[in-house]
Amino acid sequence: MDMIWAVLGLVILVLAGDVLVRGAVNVSLRLGVPALIVSLTIVAIGTSAPELLIAINAILENAPGIAVGNIVGSNTANILLVLGVPALIVGFGTPSSETKGSFIQMLVGTALFVVFAIFAPITWVHGLILLGLYLLFMGHAIFCAYQIRCRANAQICDDEDVEGADPGAPWWRISVYLVLGLIGLPLGADILVESATSIARQYHISETVIGLTLVAIGTSLPELATSISAAFRRRVDVALGNVIGSNMANLLGIIGVTSFFGNIPVSPHILGFDLWVMVASSLLLIPFIFFRISITRIWGLVFSGLYLSYIVGVLM
Repeated sequence: MDMIWAVLGLVILVLAGDVLVRGAVNVSLRLGVPALIVSLTIVAIGTSAPELLIAINAILENAPGIAVGNIVGSNTANILLVLGVPALIVGFGTPSSETKGSFIQMLVGTALFVVFAIFAPITWVHGLILLGLYLLFMGHAIFCAYQIRCRANAQICDDEDVEGADPGAPWWRISVYLVLGLIGLPLGADILVESATSIARQYHISETVIGLTLVAIGTSLPELATSISAAFRRRVDVALGNVIGSNMANLLGIIGVTSFFGNIPVSPHILGFDLWVMVASSLLLIPFIFFRISITRIWGLVFSGLYLSYIVGVLM
């Protein structure tokens, strides 16, 4: 029964996150906010809302293993699974050089998180630094993108650039999206954390393992759906940007905000193994981003195989 509740919680989280993003995007566009700014802020934050709500709920429910396991596991899944499965299906093209800057920023954020994790618990002081760095990165990305669009003399408010944009959506529908999203996210997070904790105790599985597997995969579903769509359109930069942005949001924004709700301990299991798998997965992208190697079906098979091996190793 707990497994059914866990699946239900995941479904509610995914659906609530989707409708919240749609509502927020359309409100912003109706108010005249540029689509580019919406994509880099509201959409990015909205798709990371499930991880944020789960992390906060886990700390409040005294289940920090789920909180940290979800973040570390999600970042690993974002690279190996979210890039691997779409590449295995259709293959990606060659990434452009524009992703280098954001990727370097992700590596810097990853290194800082690793240092704080080693000297855990992560307190609100660490969280303030992480959150400040995330806001700095976000501000820099928005400024650079805005400058590029202006120099190219492109149309700033292009509705097709934003996922979920519907210029003809009436206000009542937008309001329904927002209400359902705001209600569904905390509800789904609460159901998932409660059921996942119960499963862990019932089968003598650590909360950390549940966070690294069930919860991490579930909260990576929105990113996986986006990357599959990008793969079919041969938009490798969209897929890479999705992964890089999500990982930065997880390590800097979500951990930063969550630390204000309580100290975040990091288990020896994560410090001894999972943290370094996450780091290795991040470094695995170096040849593709810096040497512009295509992410072909072969690489998709390698990525997917590595992730499957990792999950088996965690569960054993």
